[in-house]
Amino acid sequence: MKIQIIKCLKDNYSYLIIDETSLSACVVDPSEAKPIIDFIESNNINLKYILNTHHHFDHVGGNAELKKKYNSNVIGFKGDKERIPEIDTLVDDLNIWKKENFEAKIYHIPGHTTGHIAFHFFKEKKIFTGDTLFSLGCGKIFEGTYEQMFNSLKKIKALPKDTEIYCGHEYTLQNSNFCVTYDANNSRLKEKITQIKQKLDNGLPTVPTILDDEMHCNIFLKAKDVQAFSKLRDLKDNF
Repeated sequence: MKIQIIKCLKDNYSYLIIDETSLSACVVDPSEAKPIIDFIESNNINLKYILNTHHHFDHVGGNAELKKKYNSNVIGFKGDKERIPEIDTLVDDLNIWKKENFEAKIYHIPGHTTGHIAFHFFKEKKIFTGDTLFSLGCGKIFEGTYEQMFNSLKKIKALPKDTEIYCGHEYTLQNSNFCVTYDANNSRLKEKITQIKQKLDNGLPTVPTILDDEMHCNIFLKAKDVQAFSKLRDLKDNF
């Protein structure tokens, strides 16, 4: 299984998950259709499935055009069936979604939105976290509660430590500035920031990140309880 990172809009990432044997593919959170179509057409990919982590426009903006062009099946959270454009398949927390060689466990991870989910391709140890967990950050709480977001992050923290995390945006450098401000003695974080800057200087994405790195460097994952997490989230909102 190959993951192709596709830059969309200003700082969004969409992901093509490609079965290299059949050239069938899923796309995660297509912000817009054109860059995805460009890659698909130049590589003879068959886009079978559209996986949406949540309903925000910068994650579903390409749904309608891609579905119309490729007759793809749109998969999203059952509670967002009125909010995700062109949705076909409704999934729920802890469901296993399986088609062809693609198999993912669904985690309902509310906080950023009430219907946010993650797709965990557990055999490959890859999780697509949308706007819940970023590299060195977490999503703003728009619809949910601090407690929901804290518990959603706990679900992700419980995964194997070598899990690769694919998030929705290239926010890593700005997130690192916040982390190092409030975790100034973290040497592993400082090493990670050096690596982040090198990647960006070379025009490379900072994702995927590894869960073990995030556990040591992402200040939101280091919060011991909801109160500590809430304080950090408020500080970040005003950073």
